[in-house]
Amino acid sequence: MRFPTFLKSLLLGVPVGVTLLDCVGYVARVEGVSMQPALNPDASVTDYVFLSRWAVRNMDVQRGDIISLISPKDPSQKIIKRVVALQGDVISTLGYKLPYVTVPEGHCWVEGDHTGNSLDSNTFGPVSLGLVTARATQIVWPPSRWQQLPSSVPKTRVPIAIGKRSTTGSTRAANNHTASNSSSNSSSPLVHPIEEVHRLN
Repeated sequence: MRFPTFLKSLLLGVPVGVTLLDCVGYVARVEGVSMQPALNPDASVTDYVFLSRWAVRNMDVQRGDIISLISPKDPSQKIIKRVVALQGDVISTLGYKLPYVTVPEGHCWVEGDHTGNSLDSNTFGPVSLGLVTARATQIVWPPSRWQQLPSSVPKTRVPIAIGKRSTTGSTRAANNHTASNSSSNSSSPLVHPIEEVHRLN
């Protein structure tokens, strides 16, 4: 009699678990140095972060958010970066083909905190919000690193001009204007979800 009960629990538990992972979020391992010092400040210790899918369900991202996104360079990889500018913002670039960029509608500008060691928008340009998969909200492991991940943009990377605030999706405070950190393997950090391995560059 126990086996049928176990089987019923399994049949119920698997869909619930999959739904939670798809809609709520999951824990992922971050590798690389592109998001230092916010993530992996000590190369000998690897941070695990909670990636909230729920937080970006309406494509609601703010300047300073650390996000997971599908790499524009390689759709098979996921990368983790900081949002530096939103649509309508004018940003000064670091090595991009244009010295200044106005972020197009429906896009954002992402960078790694470890400038010069990150494969980010300074390489591939503005990123479509449709590529954003989750927002990193907390470091959950190791215990010595437990903390919320604040949304803040480095003072040196604040947009030159702020665009009009989008009326769709965003319900969080408008004063979250700071961001910092991007990753690159060979210049990016990699994030590996616990339930399935994904690379976050």
